[in-house]
Amino acid sequence: MTKHTEHVEIASRFCGPPRSGNGGYVAGRIAAPLMAQGGWATVRLKAPPPLETALRLESADGHSQLFRGDTLLGEGRRAELSMDVPPWPGVERAEAAMASYLGFKTHAFPGCFVCGPDRVVGDGLRIFPGVLGDGAVLASRWLPDASLADGHGAVHPEFVWAALDCTGVFAVLPRPEGLTCVLGELSASLPGTARAGERCVALGWSLGSEGRKHLAGSAIYGEDGRLIGLARAVWVDVPLSQWA
Repeated sequence: MTKHTEHVEIASRFCGPPRSGNGGYVAGRIAAPLMAQGGWATVRLKAPPPLETALRLESADGHSQLFRGDTLLGEGRRAELSMDVPPWPGVERAEAAMASYLGFKTHAFPGCFVCGPDRVVGDGLRIFPGVLGDGAVLASRWLPDASLADGHGAVHPEFVWAALDCTGVFAVLPRPEGLTCVLGELSASLPGTARAGERCVALGWSLGSEGRKHLAGSAIYGEDGRLIGLARAVWVDVPLSQWA
């Protein structure tokens, strides 16, 4: 078994809470060594990943681990899942749903790279999922900019993981006063590729709750209705004061 080691640093741009990386983005970085052959990967986050800090990503035999020194921050593995996904609603309906985005009224982390309303065009992803139809599914348009893509215009996979992350959490929000949710585990499959400048659609929906844990599904569609990404997340209630 050959172990591969890569040095990783999470830029401040990719924050979730103010002092740590966005969970979906970090999960995507951890999953990268596992996704070369397609299929599913599951990443479990163990501790808040710090920004602008030298980290170490080790991978071997279908597993990967992200460390800060000797501290394990997260670990990934190959997985096999099956999920039903709501149909593509079309870009116009997704754009209209954004008007009811909860985060415009109250947001635990308004500077979040993915869903923070304080982030400007060309900086954050500006995914603002609001109620679609009967309210069982939330939807947002997503316009990935060129800084997220390679030289051929294909959006890097970790940014699709990031988009899948925050889209799901708003399906289990709001939480009672004094609580918020943080990502515990994210499983994802990326059957397609997003393109820079493409009018993508992000969907999120609840899969139920188990005590402090809340399950959510999410999906990313292209502007032509093709499925780009699909995910199942486990969100965990934590005191909001923990992140003050």
